[in-house]
Amino acid sequence: MTLEFTQSQACTTGVELELQLLKSHDCNLARDAADLLARLGKVKHPGQVKPEITESMIELNSSIHTHYTALADELRTIRNVVVREAELLNLRVAGGGTHPFHQWSERRIYPTERFKHLLNLYGYLAKQFTVFGQHIHIGCPNGDDAVYLIHMLSRHVPHFIALSASSPFYQGEDTGFASSRLNAISAFPLSGTMPFVQSWDEFNAYFDRMYCFKIVESMKDFYWDIRPKPDYGTVEIRVCDTPLTVDKAARIAAFAQALANYYLTERPKRATRDIYLVYNYNRFQACRYGFAANFINAYDESHSSLGDDLIATLKLLAPYAETLESGSALNQLLDETAARRNDSYWLREQLKKSGSLNDVARLQSNLWMGKPERS
Repeated sequence: MTLEFTQSQACTTGVELELQLLKSHDCNLARDAADLLARLGKVKHPGQVKPEITESMIELNSSIHTHYTALADELRTIRNVVVREAELLNLRVAGGGTHPFHQWSERRIYPTERFKHLLNLYGYLAKQFTVFGQHIHIGCPNGDDAVYLIHMLSRHVPHFIALSASSPFYQGEDTGFASSRLNAISAFPLSGTMPFVQSWDEFNAYFDRMYCFKIVESMKDFYWDIRPKPDYGTVEIRVCDTPLTVDKAARIAAFAQALANYYLTERPKRATRDIYLVYNYNRFQACRYGFAANFINAYDESHSSLGDDLIATLKLLAPYAETLESGSALNQLLDETAARRNDSYWLREQLKKSGSLNDVARLQSNLWMGKPERS
């Protein structure tokens, strides 16, 4: 089976955000996605809002953008419409990579054929997949560029994890992780990384074998951290937790876009298998410790703190961000990294203050809905 890679304008970007639907009275997960989607289907708004695997989730999709400011503006507009319609149903909406205290066994699969198929295939893992991520699509002119970009971005997977980390709690417990969400995804047999192919023809040969074995039917069957999306003409970064605000989501997308601009413009390095020798170590460190993680540079074998490596990367990207009008976004990420404070840090601080995970869920919902409480 041959996959044709749709040509896209280089470095265009789009965002998908998986969101939590909460009950207003206790901030546990609600099961009202169908009712909210029915309301949203009757009102005009940019982008798209879709169901996700369980009835406690929705997915927000942006349009395609060339610049950060337009993406951020659109995300705020969609957010406002979703919040308005949710409040009419006495619902809250929240970001965050996991809900702080829900029980996976209480979830119900959203009734589409694909989601029912996933339940039959993966059993209880399908309900445990009630975790919430940000996916970032980056446009590529052709499949060879997409393969190159995936290998280059793989070095930066720990950066994306630390920047977006917002899942310290799971089923009522502090996990000790900055991002516990990715542990749920790692349980799937087709998670991990794309094989070390070096052209789109090589990738097609790999996909054809997997298709002939009847292991996969489409690219949707791969749960890789970064995967090509040939029908969109993009590379899709899938490791980010959903941040607590749309503004943070837009800033992280701007970081991805600036990285792509740098690599596709400069071609500073060749892909090397060594990236994948240190990949799982670096990924785990980022999930566990966030900015404080140990980071191994596969190109020179050096060790540093992840935060320091990210700061150096953000400074390197400054001129490439300026051409995309996202310099301010990267400067904000630089400040957050220097302070070593991501969303997981904020969530833990709220638990220290309130002593209640119900209050934590309420406060993170307030942030997403654009209604933060004054301290």
